[in-house]
Parts: sequence; C-alpha cells; structure tokens
Amino acid sequence: MEDEDFEKKAMGCGMLNAIFGRKRRTPRRTISTGSLPTSNPNHVTRFTSIPASISRGDDRFPAGTAGKVAYEKQQLQVGKKQCLNHVKDGKQGRKVPPKIGISGELESLITDHQKSNQAVSLIRASSSNVMLHGNLGNLRHLRANGNDGKYSSNKRIESSEKPVSLCRALSTRMDPEQLKISGNEDYKNGRFAEAVALYDAAISIDPNKASYRSNKSAALFALGKLPEATFECCEAIRIDPFYQRAHNRLAIIYSRLGEVEKSLYHLKQSGPEADPDTMNNAMKIQSHLEKCTEAKRRHSWDIVLKESSLATKSGADSAPLIIGLKAEALLKLNRVEEAIQTLDNGPDLKIDDCIKIFGPVRSAMFLVYRSKVDMAAGRFEAAMESAHRASRLDPNSSEAKTMSRRTKAVAIARANGNDLFRNRRYSEACIAYGEGLSHDPSNTVLLCNRAACRSKLRQYDKAMEDCDRVIGIRPSYYKARLRRADCYAKLGKWEECLEDCQVLIKENPKDEEVCKLRDQANAQLKDMTTTRTPTPTPTRIIVVSSEESFRDYVTSPGKSSNDGKK
Repeated sequence: MEDEDFEKKAMGCGMLNAIFGRKRRTPRRTISTGSLPTSNPNHVTRFTSIPASISRGDDRFPAGTAGKVAYEKQQLQVGKKQCLNHVKDGKQGRKVPPKIGISGELESLITDHQKSNQAVSLIRASSSNVMLHGNLGNLRHLRANGNDGKYSSNKRIESSEKPVSLCRALSTRMDPEQLKISGNEDYKNGRFAEAVALYDAAISIDPNKASYRSNKSAALFALGKLPEATFECCEAIRIDPFYQRAHNRLAIIYSRLGEVEKSLYHLKQSGPEADPDTMNNAMKIQSHLEKCTEAKRRHSWDIVLKESSLATKSGADSAPLIIGLKAEALLKLNRVEEAIQTLDNGPDLKIDDCIKIFGPVRSAMFLVYRSKVDMAAGRFEAAMESAHRASRLDPNSSEAKTMSRRTKAVAIARANGNDLFRNRRYSEACIAYGEGLSHDPSNTVLLCNRAACRSKLRQYDKAMEDCDRVIGIRPSYYKARLRRADCYAKLGKWEECLEDCQVLIKENPKDEEVCKLRDQANAQLKDMTTTRTPTPTPTRIIVVSSEESFRDYVTSPGKSSNDGKK
C-alpha cells in the first residue's frame, strides 16, 4: 500500500516538477528504456518509461541493485524487439535520444497516466511537451455540477476556452505578466470571459498587483457584471490607493449604478485619468435626482416619472434605486403594466450585493419598491418576503414597516379567499377578498377574484364593475376581460361581449373558450337581425273642417272611419 501511494504521488507531481524544476534524489539517467519506441494498434509511436518506484529508488528495487539492472535489461530487449517489428511494418520509428530531459520525462509520465486512465485525447501545448485534454496532472478541473469544490480527474471539459487558458498558462511557465498580456489581447478582441480567466490566473500567482484587479474589473464591466467589477476595482484601490486608472474606472461604474457622490469623489482622485464625459453625466444625474426627491415629497408623480427617466438616459441605466423610483411613479399613475415591465427589465442585482454597494438603508428602500410592484403583479409571497427583509434592514423605516404589515394582510386574505372559492363557498370568499381590498383597494388580482365569486352568485352587474376597474388599471389583464365578456353574455349584451372576444382573440387566437363565446355572440346577433319586425308606417292624419266634409269622406268608396280624425 505504501508503494502504491508513493507511485501515485510521483505521478501527480511529475508535471509541476517538470515545469518548475526539483532536486532529484538520484543522478539523472543518461540512457533509459523509456526512449525506445514501442508499437501499438493505432501505429502511434509511444515511449515507455521506467516506473516511478524504480527511478526514484523504491524499497523493492533499490538503486544499484541487481533487480533494477535486470529490469532495465529486460525492458531494453523488449524495446529493441518492438522497434524491429515496427520497422518491418514499414513505419519509421523515432530516434533514440541520447538523454531524457524535462520534455522526455513529462511525455513518459503523461503516457503512463494516459494508459492508466484510458485517455486518448492529447493537446500539444508547445513544441516540448504534451498535455492530456481535461486532465493536466495535478491541475484537475472542478466537476461540472459544482459538487462543493470536489475535483474530478475523469470529467472531460466541454468548453474549449478553459483548457486553452490553462495550456497557455503552463506554456508561459505561469508568468503573471505574460498572463496579463494575454488577457489584454483577449479583452481587445472581445473575448471578455477568457480575459477574466487569465486575469484570475495572474491574481492567484501575484494577488498584490493592483493592475491585475483593475483589468479584471474592466472585463467584468464589459460582461455587465457591475457588482463584481465594483469589488475588483475597490480591491485594486486598496492595494494601491493612488492608482488613478482604477479610480476612474470605479467612477464610471458608480455613475451607472446611480451613486453620484461616490462617482464624483473617485473622479477627483483620478487626476488626469478622469473621463470628462463621466463627469458631465454624473452632474446631470445628480440634478435629476434632486428634482425627483422634491417631486416625490410633493406627490407630483408625473414629474418623478419624467426626472427618473432622464436620469437613466444620462447614464444611470443600471441604478436599482432610480429604476425602483420610476416603477413607483408608474404605479401611482395607475400604469401597472409599465411598472411591472420597468422593474422586471431592470438590472438583476442580488440583495447581498446591493447591501455591499449601497448600504442597508438604501437597499431597504429598493426592497420596498420591489415589494410594491410584486404586490401589484399578484406575486404576494415575493412581496411579503421583500417587505419583511426591508423592515429588518432598516428598522427605523416607517414605510418598510407599513409595507410589511400590508403585504402580510393581503397575502392572508387572498389565501383564505382561494380556499373558500375552491370549496364553493362563494359568499364567504367574496368577503375574504374584500378584506384584502381594504388594505390594497387597487389590487387587480383581488378584484378579478371577487368578480369570479360574484359571477358564480349571479351578481353579473357587480362582477362587471370589478372587471371594469381591473381593465381600467391593467388593460391587458386577460382573465378580467374574459370574465367581463362572460357576464355580458349572461346578461344578453352580445355586442359588448363580441367586442371583448375580439380583443382576446387578437392576444390568444387558440383559446377555445373565447372562440366558442365569440361564435355564440355572432349567432345571437344574427338571429336578432333576421327576426326583427319591420317598423309600421305612421298613420296619415286628415283634417276635416266641417261635418259635411266628414260625412262625404267616410261615405266615399274605400274609406273608413279609422282613416281620419277630426
């Protein structure tokens, strides 16, 4: 068992020894049987090597003993015989090198390791060594499923970028400056992910070099990973507080995140590296934010919407707080669909990253914005979770506390109403939804659910009132319009029913229920048209001035007393 462990250890360390060099316990061999060619079924020339236990002086074959000499002679004879057979087959073997250097030892180790793992894929990293694809000695790759950092030596790497980066790293003998230069080339060519990998490799070798961190931040910024880019830039400035390029890069990132004061501070620290466009954008964003704050205090939500939109156009396109403020203004203006779309299309920032960048108080404000939008969209559980965490991040925020109580009450009311509706207790379900609406009167989900209850209770007029309110707030609410069309059909208002059906079919032409309701409305309107009675002709009134004229008129042929009035 000890011998096997020693052989595994020798096998695992051979590549790094070949790269970095190591003092040998025994003098280097001048002639080895590993240099003799051997043939294989694929006609690929390979070179066998003396086992690591012999070359390193194992107890079974101590250096200089007869066992080692006998083993070498045996391998020599086998190698000669195989070489002769190889020549007979018409194949040209490799010449026997006079010495085995680093390349020969590395190649023999890889060949042995390839045999043991039954691997056949090789990558030539340079003219002097060969590497196994996906299995670089000790440099084993992480499992693809991310199994808690456990390593896998048999898993092939599907991506072509990572092995290339590792091979380049080894071929440069892990020089961090060379890695940085290679990363810069990849960055210029738009290969940002590979550039990040190369900068990471350089940082792992020399973690105290600010330029590696700053360059990695630039690549992350190009990938749209603003939080990670922020952290790397801050680390570069921590290493070198006077690194002006890192200050300028961090100012640009803060400007996009809406952190104007921080952006202006780092622009001042940038010196001649300061970007004038970033300075101008930061000043514009600051002006728009001041107007937003004043307009919100006066509840002028149209101005809040305008100024927040201008702030994002000025460069703060990834600022979660500004985007959240814009979404709140849209909610106040009853433009719920736009509010939901604005927040959903905004930057996908984790709340933990927000806390590191903006602090707990401002992160709590962003969670309040998110909670309001989730509530309007009917995502009650998510709204309740966001509001609860906001109240924990900022215990002094009255708005966060109010939102936490409100979301909890609405979520409970909605859950109770759904349970009662499933049990066909429609009157009680209608009351439950009404309790939720007392906390959020404009909640379209609760209004639509109450309309369904009222429709089941044959209260079609009240059901249509709820549907009208929903469609007024969210015109594209499919389910509310469908319920209103059904109520129109129940009340015999076929023209209104047909109008709603036509809107629904434009959105979803394959909805069988809507198509059936449309056909029914068309049939009813057609029947009403064919069975409609003609309008009677109005009676002609004849004025008679005397009794004699009246007598003459009624006694005339074809006249009757009903044809005229006196």
